[in-house]
Amino acid sequence: MESLHHPEAKRTLRLALRRQRLALSKHEQRQAALRLCQQLKRLPEIQRAKRISLYLPVNGEIDPTLLLPWLRQRNVDVYLPVLRPLSDNSLWFVNYHATTPMVKNRFGILEPDTRFGAHRHNRLPAWALDTLIVPLVGFDAEANRMGMGGGFYDRSLAFMRRQGPAPALIGVAHACQRVESLPVEPWDVPLTAVVSDESIVRAGKKKS
Repeated sequence: MESLHHPEAKRTLRLALRRQRLALSKHEQRQAALRLCQQLKRLPEIQRAKRISLYLPVNGEIDPTLLLPWLRQRNVDVYLPVLRPLSDNSLWFVNYHATTPMVKNRFGILEPDTRFGAHRHNRLPAWALDTLIVPLVGFDAEANRMGMGGGFYDRSLAFMRRQGPAPALIGVAHACQRVESLPVEPWDVPLTAVVSDESIVRAGKKKS
């Protein structure tokens, strides 16, 4: 079997995992999202967060936005990732409400509109957040994450490889996105945990 460190092997695995989650019906997606949010509510990293980042799901990604009413009830400030203009594939995080103006980015994904300086005062760097809920394509029993391959989160979170305060990173996925093992690259930023609709896997532990 070709090593997953090889770029072509990674591309093949990404494609297979994306197909698996896209094969889920709308009902299966909805039920998985409900179970995911029940799992997330159990986490101390979610319970104590005052500033938290979510994402809007695309291409079969599991939906964490069902958590929004619960977060609003707890007066948690919610942020969404925004592609930084003129940057090397990195992210800002912008405060999000139901009335926030949205625009599609270059990938066709909706994000808060920051053109012409709009909402500039509402954006934060990743280090200012308490917890980030991040999408992934694949994960394993050690909470290693396979992303889309663009490196957006790894670049935005590179500061976490140094000493200092850092947010909790919670990867989320469908259970069918779990694989036996993933390689760890030098630029990978480790997750605190990966939560699926069936399990909570913490870094360095098989399962909880």
